[in-house]
Amino acid sequence: QVQLVESGGGLVQAGGSLRLSCAASGGTFSSYTMGWFRQAPGKEREYLAGISWSGASTYYADSVKGRFTISRDNAKNTVYLQMNSLKPEDTAVYYCALARGRWITAQALRVRTYDYWGQGTQVTVSS
Repeated sequence: QVQLVESGGGLVQAGGSLRLSCAASGGTFSSYTMGWFRQAPGKEREYLAGISWSGASTYYADSVKGRFTISRDNAKNTVYLQMNSLKPEDTAVYYCALARGRWITAQALRVRTYDYWGQGTQVTVSS
């Protein structure tokens, strides 16, 4: 059974940085897409960034482009989200997700594309 475990969340001041990690275990896939999402209270889950198996393809939401960077280490089955220049509006629970299959940009943006989800990690940015 595939499990995703996020870590690295916490409290940070506006302008600061955090790096989230997501470790996958329990499955073997020939290729898979990874994504990061977030959900603030009372809001829908929001796509942030996605990355293909090779890492050659990435796609960012406009809200985080230029501030967040997604990367992966397949040897460790881990995907990362480096978050810089954090703002109070970035406060949310952050989730990583895994989709079996190759990268297709239009599909990577959709919550329903993903087969497995982590439990989430809280990120709070103070002003």
